[in-house]
Amino acid sequence: MINTAVKAARRAAAVINRASFDLDRLIVTEKNHKDFATDVDQAAEQAIIEVLSKAYPDHAFLGEESGASANAHDEAEYTWIIDPIDGTTNFMHGFPQYAISIALSQRGVITQSVVYDPVRNDLFTATKGAGAYLNEKRIRVGKLDRIANALLATGYQVGNPAALKEYLEMYGIMAERCQGVRRAGSAALDLAYVACGRLDGFYEKGLKPWDIAGGALLVTEAGGIVAEFNGESDYLYKGDIIAGSPKIFGQMVGLLTPYA
Repeated sequence: MINTAVKAARRAAAVINRASFDLDRLIVTEKNHKDFATDVDQAAEQAIIEVLSKAYPDHAFLGEESGASANAHDEAEYTWIIDPIDGTTNFMHGFPQYAISIALSQRGVITQSVVYDPVRNDLFTATKGAGAYLNEKRIRVGKLDRIANALLATGYQVGNPAALKEYLEMYGIMAERCQGVRRAGSAALDLAYVACGRLDGFYEKGLKPWDIAGGALLVTEAGGIVAEFNGESDYLYKGDIIAGSPKIFGQMVGLLTPYA
């Protein structure tokens, strides 16, 4: 299954990379206030679904662009959760920080994950119980034990003034206590970077399952912890997430629990 997901991600990457050379030709639609999609998002998602459905015709799909397939709510044993371009705004501007995220949910548990950065050709993969990998080399979360030395990442879902106020409050708290907080615009890549130690932690509110599913398995399989702001485990569909190496995660939860 992981090999098929990698094949699907590379097929989508071919669509995305071709389009990246001529961004002026993008057809852009605004789904919600400051929430955009392009024809490339749709074409990339369709490419992914075509590869996966050919291999697994009985599986269900939950995609950012196409929504849930007809069998996704029929207690399907397998559901693929897809974000064809996590970081669409970055992609639209030619800012090279976006990724393809594909995850497989088996009876509600994420068991396979692919996060692929088509710009850097970084392929992150994980299988539940078998570890996480970057370009076929095993990865682990960072070893820092003090948040004062940590590099963190966050994000903000635009279009909600109340959420912006809360985001800025959290940013201020975290920025005072760590070496730096980055907002690069792709939750999937932020989580992948936590998994391989490029970042020590990540937090964000208001995400969707396709933003989280792939990256979260990478973190846990790399030895990290992922949870809601209150430390509970139902982050995938609630959309509020903290991820980090074990010691950094604990300190982040201590600071962010008031925002749960």
